Amino acid sequence: QVQLVESGGGLVQPGGSLRLSCAASGSLFTIYDMGWYHQAPGKQRELVATITSGGIIIYADSRKGRFTISRDNAKSTVYLQMNSLKPEDTAVYYCNAKQSIPPRREYWGQGTQVTVSS
Repeated sequence: QVQLVESGGGLVQPGGSLRLSCAASGSLFTIYDMGWYHQAPGKQRELVATITSGGIIIYADSRKGRFTISRDNAKSTVYLQMNSLKPEDTAVYYCNAKQSIPPRREYWGQGTQVTVSS
């Protein structure tokens, strides 16, 4: 089992930047595909970006060019650098870990609020 703790959320003005961090503990970090999802009020949780255990990265189309996902296996941490933030980026951001090998268990963090407003 793995525990995920997100940090780095907050209030930022449009056009600003934030870096989210997700620290993992309790299991071998390198076997996990890691991802960031967001959920706005009244909406479903949606993918923002993922990075596999092998380093393959996928972004949601709307975030390409503005967001960057990365991982530091030595620190068991995944990051989401968010630039040129827009009000529509306002949401709770969740860290996700999925085993890259069977049984492919999946875990979620508690979420961190990001609010983009002037």
